[in-house]
This record gives sequence, C-alpha cells and structure tokens, in this order.
Amino acid sequence: MLVFPNAKLNLGLYVTQRRPDGFHTLESVFVPLPWTDALEILPAAPGQPTSITLTGRPIPGDPASNLCVRAYELLQADLPQLPPVQLYLHKIVPIGAGLGGGSADAAFALKAANDLFGLNLTAEALESYARRLGSDCAFFIRNKPVLAVEKGDVFEEIDLTLTGTSCVVVYPNLHISTAEAYIRIVPQAPKFPLREALAQPMSTWRETVSNDFETALTPAHPVLAEIKKQLYEAGATYASLSGSGSAVYGLWEAGEPAATVWPPEYAVWQGVL
Repeated sequence: MLVFPNAKLNLGLYVTQRRPDGFHTLESVFVPLPWTDALEILPAAPGQPTSITLTGRPIPGDPASNLCVRAYELLQADLPQLPPVQLYLHKIVPIGAGLGGGSADAAFALKAANDLFGLNLTAEALESYARRLGSDCAFFIRNKPVLAVEKGDVFEEIDLTLTGTSCVVVYPNLHISTAEAYIRIVPQAPKFPLREALAQPMSTWRETVSNDFETALTPAHPVLAEIKKQLYEAGATYASLSGSGSAVYGLWEAGEPAATVWPPEYAVWQGVL
C-alpha cells in the first residue's frame, strides 16, 4: 500500500505557559500542506522482521527507531496477530522545518496499516495511538484544519478554509531542533485571540496573527526575517514562520506569487492549498 504523507502549516502559534509535565501549552491552527513524502507498507518476506528502507533526504538516528516503525510496533503491541512489515519511506519534506513531516509519516503509517490489514480502527483510536508518538501526530489522522490547544494534540473545530489559496514555502537548509526552539521561548498570553483574528480578512493577519517562535529564533537566525521580507515583496498577503521553524511560508489571497530567485541550496514548495 502506497500513501503520501503531507506536511502542515501553522497559522499563528502561541506558547502560553510551561506545564508541570515539562511540555508547553500551545495555541495554533494547523492546516494541511500538500508537500508530501512517499510511504509504502508491505508484508515482510517470510521469516523477516519489521524493517524500514529510507531514501531521499537523510534522516538522522537509527532507522529501527524511526517513527513509522514505532507506529507499527504500537499497533502490534495491542494486535499481536499483525505480521512483520517492510516499510519504504522516501523523504521529501525537510526535517527540522516546522512542517510536521515526521509526525505525518507516523500517522500515515498507522492509517495505512489499518487499511492494509482491515483493522477497522476508528479515527479516535488511531488518534490515540498517534498522540503517543508526538504532539502533532494526531492531526494527520483526520488531516483537516483545526485549532490545536493543550500540547498541540487536542483539537477544536474551526470554520476556516484556504482552499484555492496560492502558497510558497521556503526552507533555507537550516535545521532547527525542537529543543533549541523551546530554549529560546518565553511563554506569554497572545495579544489577539487566534480564532477571532483568523475570522477576519487575511489582509489583517499581518498585524494580528504571529508565531512566538519567529520572534524567539530570528535574532539567532536572521535568514528567517530575510525570507519573510522577500515573500512580502513577492506580493504575499500573509507570511510567517511555520511551527518551531525553519520553513517560512507566504499566502496569496488573490493573484500569483511574483517570480523570486532563491539560493540553490534552499528547498521551495509552491502550489495551491
């Protein structure tokens, strides 16, 4: 079974407090982004254990601890009748970019296994497994715009659609780890309620919708501000850092992005949401 795990964008991201469990309380709107990896899941050859083959962008760490493998092992722990599988992941979405690519891969592994083996697990059950893998993994089970709160793993419905909106995402070949991003964060209440701000025309978002990580990370990584400036010069209605960085995106409420030449080492996605 072949699936294409997509990335996500954050519309606003506020870190409002540090939790007693060491995590942080967040508020953000997650939106699917059709920049995808490719993931195939097949029954393993007789006598072979579950394994993964990785191609595309290098993924640091032991492949045996890849989130896709861990996702399948979570299912096997509760459903021991599941056979070993061979996973193939071709990585395209940049890592350390704030786009949720690894979380998407894990969530899609859960969904693919559910379909391949006819497990008939509900979306709620799949979300429960996904939450054990990462704070934003559960978003990719239903894969539709939501207001994310708590650790970013509790979702509220939101009346928002960006269908047909032109988008450019720029990754400056800069990996920002989650640990680095949070070290620089000072939790605070947002100046504008996110749900209310996003209900207004996109032309107002520049003044009312922001990402706390952008403020925290830009002094150490001025390239983020440079990319954002170029996106606005290209006519973006709204531009922002996504997640905890380092991808910066622009949205065009109407019209097309002006042609922009980006450095060859950058990864750029351009399309329509």
